[in-house]
Amino acid sequence: MCGIVNIFQILAIGGMLSPIIYTVMWILGGLWDSEYSHVRDDVSSLLAVDAPNKKRLEKFNITSSVLLFIFYIGLHWGINGGVGSVIGPILFVGSGLLVVLVAVFFPLDAGGELVTTRGKLHLILIAISGMLATAGMVALWFQLASDVVWSTFATFSLIAAIVSLILVVLTAKATTTNYLGLVERFMVSTYQVFYFVLALMVFLTN
Repeated sequence: MCGIVNIFQILAIGGMLSPIIYTVMWILGGLWDSEYSHVRDDVSSLLAVDAPNKKRLEKFNITSSVLLFIFYIGLHWGINGGVGSVIGPILFVGSGLLVVLVAVFFPLDAGGELVTTRGKLHLILIAISGMLATAGMVALWFQLASDVVWSTFATFSLIAAIVSLILVVLTAKATTTNYLGLVERFMVSTYQVFYFVLALMVFLTN
């Protein structure tokens, strides 16, 4: 039993490191490129095919994505020993898998544009991944709302889902403005904070 507990804690540590690594990535990306603006430009542009620091930054992005995906694989058993619905964890596994695929195979086109099929799939897969993650938040709320240990987190999960949806809409509206990067970072950070707290809960409860 001790070995199983340690495995879940190790996976949770990876889950907590993932959003930290991702955030460090885009902060460094802005520092390394004097022409990049965190207020104006989206995060994905840092990893576009012609981005000046793509090779360095994609190491951060792939590491972050893989750590989160691996954490999701054990998520169902990390919550109350696997007792309860598997829907939420499965949604997160799907979301995490898409993020890994995007990180490895589907960067934006040159200049952060959507020209080729690969570039368009970047946006499509990220959008699907976000929807799956948001649905996963709602599913965890349903699953854990009456659980003594997890009930507070369940409320947090629902709030995170609502805030995420609002920020997704605001980000879409900001696409043609000069503050897309700023709005997108609020949206992305909502997801990243949720991932960190979820992994922290798994770590503490195991």
